[in-house]
Amino acid sequence: MIGATIILYKPDLVMVNALLKATVEQVDTVSIIDNSPTPADITFDKKAFHYHHFPNNIGVAAAHNVGLKDLKSAGCVYGLLLDQDSRFDDDFAFRLSSLMVASSVNNRPLVAIGPRIICSFSEKTIKPRVQREVAVYDELVCVTQIISSGMMIDLSKLDKIGFKDESLYIDGVDHEWCWRAKQHNLLVAVADKVEMVHRLGDSRSKFAGITYKVGSPVRLYYQFRNIFILARRGYVPWYWKFRNLGVLPIRFFANALLQKNRAQRVKFMICGLWDGIWKRQGAFSDNW
Repeated sequence: MIGATIILYKPDLVMVNALLKATVEQVDTVSIIDNSPTPADITFDKKAFHYHHFPNNIGVAAAHNVGLKDLKSAGCVYGLLLDQDSRFDDDFAFRLSSLMVASSVNNRPLVAIGPRIICSFSEKTIKPRVQREVAVYDELVCVTQIISSGMMIDLSKLDKIGFKDESLYIDGVDHEWCWRAKQHNLLVAVADKVEMVHRLGDSRSKFAGITYKVGSPVRLYYQFRNIFILARRGYVPWYWKFRNLGVLPIRFFANALLQKNRAQRVKFMICGLWDGIWKRQGAFSDNW
């Protein structure tokens, strides 16, 4: 059995209903975690799904954990994690699960697989600048981390790795879990020939000839804080630590001077830096 967990937060109803339709046609059960202040007005009968509404927003990590536990309880072998703004072909889940099965037959310790991501802004395939490819097996490219949307997980290995780290709340959750899986000698891979369109950030901006993604001001709190939290952990790759700590001053400058809501952005960045130094975790509202 294949199950899917979809995380919602103030979704575009046209987009999320299209995603639901595409998903239910490919999997056996669906768990919807709605972090919106009011329940999303989806057209599908919520009684047909595992539907959970958390108006106070429990965060992405906790939402994933609720959904993954639903899928395990339902007897699913594989669990597909999806964000509300992802789009994929009608054989998406089948192709990912087929690669998972093939890896199992070949005794490869694969725990999770994701698609090639096409940015909805540029309509181009995302190619990480720093992340190295660990190994290549036919249509699988083993990497150090993948994003959560489109990630298919072998649920039988969750007891070994553990669930998502809820203390991080949102940013870095997907990568941290992948790095933790590597600690247990398990592989994470990208399906080289499977693609998914996904929205990364709220918009795009350019500085010194470099295009970068722009998110909401409050996301800066989690991004800055979680960099400091994760940088202390031994299993986090050194290249990630150096890259993210090194660009922090540039990101601070770009958000403080070049974006809208500058004062608000500065406040969230400073709060994130402070809480990262003092190891405060959880939601912003829990600390400020």
